[in-house]
Amino acid sequence: QVQLVESGGGLVHAGDSLRLSCAASGRALETYAMGWFRRAPGLEREFVATISWNDGSTYYAPSVKGRFTISRDNVKNMMYLQMDSLIPGDTAVYYCAARRGVSAVDMGVATPNDNDYWGQGTQVFVSS
Repeated sequence: QVQLVESGGGLVHAGDSLRLSCAASGRALETYAMGWFRRAPGLEREFVATISWNDGSTYYAPSVKGRFTISRDNVKNMMYLQMDSLIPGDTAVYYCAARRGVSAVDMGVATPNDNDYWGQGTQVFVSS
């Protein structure tokens, strides 16, 4: 069992930066890939970025690559999403997720519903 709790959402202006955090707890986290997904109003939940908890390898959606950075702290059991150059199209509820036994790439290309655990989400709103 893995528990995930997001924090750090808020209201920002276009061009601003924001950092989301995800606190993870549970056993054998090193066997998981973890990632960030988002759901914009009226749209399906989509992949944003993923990271292998074991080796730190990462994978990004084309829409955020170069603007967002995913990272993790194995000691604190924290995952982060640094979001720079935010645009109104980044407005969404952001969720952290975990999936056991896959790589960051495999987690990113799979259907979000294949993930094993989800946090409750944190709202990000980017005004123009």
